[in-house]
Amino acid sequence: MTLTQKTYAVNNVQLQVTTAGEAHHPVILFLHGFPEMGLSWRQQLLFFAEQGFYAIAPDQRGYNRSSKPSKVKDYTLPHLTADIAALIQQLTPGQVYLAGHDWGGAVVWSLALHYPELIHKLIILNMPHPVVLQQQLKKSGKQRLRSWYAGFFQVPVLPELLCRAFNFKILESSVVKTALPRTFSRQTIALYKKAWQQPGALRAMINWYRAYKYDPLTNKEKITVPTLLLWGKKDKFLSSEMAQPSINQCNQGRLEFLDNATHWLHHEQPSLVNNLILDFVKTESPS
Repeated sequence: MTLTQKTYAVNNVQLQVTTAGEAHHPVILFLHGFPEMGLSWRQQLLFFAEQGFYAIAPDQRGYNRSSKPSKVKDYTLPHLTADIAALIQQLTPGQVYLAGHDWGGAVVWSLALHYPELIHKLIILNMPHPVVLQQQLKKSGKQRLRSWYAGFFQVPVLPELLCRAFNFKILESSVVKTALPRTFSRQTIALYKKAWQQPGALRAMINWYRAYKYDPLTNKEKITVPTLLLWGKKDKFLSSEMAQPSINQCNQGRLEFLDNATHWLHHEQPSLVNNLILDFVKTESPS
């Protein structure tokens, strides 16, 4: 099984996507978070292609070789969500299985709220429901401390300079040192650095955080799409206390904790994560 690259024009931007499998097969779509890229789902793409799916992972706007609009407000959730909704509509006339990690999970939650008709089932990896995250940031000093970098990213220019310094040392450490030992190979980090070096990429990636303040929560309805939430309990960024309240926001929700995984669970335990997702997507939902 091989990976291929394609480019789609959606919502006034170009998205580069990595695909595996046959286009006529059921579509499963994976959305990456910060500071990764579509290819970070490589182990999932190959696995699900072998299982008879058309597996797809875009570089979301601002990342790698996808378009990088210049304004902060170009990275609000409505834009990010509309990108993927338009992509889905080009990929298939039917529904997709939709998975997201970190910021990709935030986009997935938003898609489930605003475009549920496009989604057959939902899979979230270590990202709380937006209402739960907002509540936790208000009441939990511990979570605010864990999310300190989100505040730092509001500063102009300086975050980009520090992230780029010493061959992206801080950005590399934010991934490698918060994962289990030997999770990220030198080859993987080199691939990430190549993506971070793309003109305008760092600014665009950080603008996802800067745009968050322009995303008031106005839609608090329950998630109607069947949802699986996977959570690595050793996450250094997001407290596992948010997992159960997040699944409580779903009419048909299932929560699975991975006790020995961190924020980077799909890299650390790919076989377990893949099989949990496969079992979920193949199980008939109650009518």
